[in-house]
Amino acid sequence: MTGEPKSGEKALDRAHWSKVARQWIAWARSPNHDAFWAYRKALVSFIGPGDGEALDVGCGEGRVSRELKTLGYRVVAADAAIAMTTAAAEADSAHSYAVAGAEALPFADNHFDLVVAYSVLMDVADPPAALKEMARVMRPRGRLVMSIVHPFADCGAFADASPDAPFVLKEDYFGRRRFEGVEERAGLRMEFAGWSQPLESYALALEQAGLTIASLREPRPEQGDDWRHFARWTRVPLFLWLTARRA
Repeated sequence: MTGEPKSGEKALDRAHWSKVARQWIAWARSPNHDAFWAYRKALVSFIGPGDGEALDVGCGEGRVSRELKTLGYRVVAADAAIAMTTAAAEADSAHSYAVAGAEALPFADNHFDLVVAYSVLMDVADPPAALKEMARVMRPRGRLVMSIVHPFADCGAFADASPDAPFVLKEDYFGRRRFEGVEERAGLRMEFAGWSQPLESYALALEQAGLTIASLREPRPEQGDDWRHFARWTRVPLFLWLTARRA
């Protein structure tokens, strides 16, 4: 992994998401508001139906857990922030809940058929430790589905608001760095923070966890008026999705 987490970084991440939990719940539950909605159908298809035990790591307010329930899985929703798991439970998002960070999952070895890490590995200080934990709780024939903001997208921004604006690299692609930023749209405000690192770092962390990449997607958003502010991401990938299995 490029760069090692420093002392206190895990606490920093937990403190941030506990602080912004109310912001995130409002942001995530506003229909068609953020990118999740423009990619939701493709994500559901990528995961696919099932009837096994599923763990949603970093569940937030529970929207991915709810999709997993609809797909037929028996779902455990886990998050390091109490406010997040409380919100997920209030929305009947899963079958059971746990307050736990990705780097220390309170579950037995070989327990889950499916582990989902949707937009969580950018938010933890130690992805290798988190992936080792996810691999540990997976059954031998289980699988991990992970979604991250595409490492390339993390390095730049569109030059302006026009639909055909060029994408401009502003940061060095390689290396690990902290990012913080604020987004405001439709009367909602969200403070984001996390870690940016290249794809190679994630691949190495998967290898160290004894996992191999079984499939990879760079999805494009749906088109339509509800998602017009994401149309430019049909030219540059916003997300990277992986399925991984035990080697």
